[in-house]
Amino acid sequence: MTKRTAGPGGTGAAIETSGLVKVFGEKRAVDGVDLTVPAGTVYGVLGPNGAGKTTTVRMLATLLRPDGGEARVFGHDVAREPDAVRARVSLTGQYASVDEDLTGAENLVLLARLLGHRKPAARDRAAQLLEAFGLTEAADRQTKTYSGGMRRRLDIAASILNTPDLLFLDEPTTGLDPRSRNQVWDIVRVVVAQGTTVLLTTQYLEEADQLAGRIAVIDQGRVIAEGTPGELKSSVGAGAVHLRLRDPEQRADARRVVAKVLNAPVQLAADPLALTARVMPSGAGSTEPAELAARALAELAGQGITVDDFSLGQPSLDEVFLALTEKSGDRKSDTSMTKEAAA
Repeated sequence: MTKRTAGPGGTGAAIETSGLVKVFGEKRAVDGVDLTVPAGTVYGVLGPNGAGKTTTVRMLATLLRPDGGEARVFGHDVAREPDAVRARVSLTGQYASVDEDLTGAENLVLLARLLGHRKPAARDRAAQLLEAFGLTEAADRQTKTYSGGMRRRLDIAASILNTPDLLFLDEPTTGLDPRSRNQVWDIVRVVVAQGTTVLLTTQYLEEADQLAGRIAVIDQGRVIAEGTPGELKSSVGAGAVHLRLRDPEQRADARRVVAKVLNAPVQLAADPLALTARVMPSGAGSTEPAELAARALAELAGQGITVDDFSLGQPSLDEVFLALTEKSGDRKSDTSMTKEAAA
């Protein structure tokens, strides 16, 4: 299938927002969000619960009217041209919206008919999607008997009965087991390969890293960082040192040694044997991360602290998010987000 172009304006952007604002009472749920989403890509919006991700998506999908700023989808203003926007987008929300009393096939045929397909065409399209999403054997079962992963796949299938130019996926894998999550990721990759732009909101750090070409990190209704996964990782450190000790009683001493050698804060993991430190970006003439890490290992050995496992690599998005939110202000949700991402 030929990839679709951006449309009016020819900017190559599927979404452009400037100073986007949404207010509920005294709360600014979205507080001046600027985004540019290239057409034909997966763009991730990463943040904890309550950060403003879903509210932003609902405004872009014309379900909520912005209280300030501007937003365009393929050149169409979401407030002044909602019908033109709706003709090019589809939305899969956080929870499956299928009718549980209908079978999988009946759900898709019904929605296809509502979208204007004649009955034979609706049945053909439903059969195609059920096969593509691995649901053919369950096609004649009521969806109340489906697992969470099967419902999610059916929900996404319903969103692309008419292939949209832009697909909003709002936390599509929340609550799914790892196998089902991987299946949804594969579906997203196929959809994008066929030319659809995907705006993905998630609180799973690994999900954004796996799928998104660019990521906006949102906290308290504001974009606090934006870039490729590699750029975001580089922005908070040239490397991340991960250590696992043999004796948990030595962790306090190990933390002191590593902090001194690396001149960086050391984070203690939930595992009583593990600790992590970020190596900050090197400037002209400064010591490289690998050399600093080697020095730290030598110093630990010299003080009789045994390291059973060691690795040096790029910071994870977990570490990126924690570093960025430390700069923007402490939040209780940072901890809950990290726990959910590790689940």
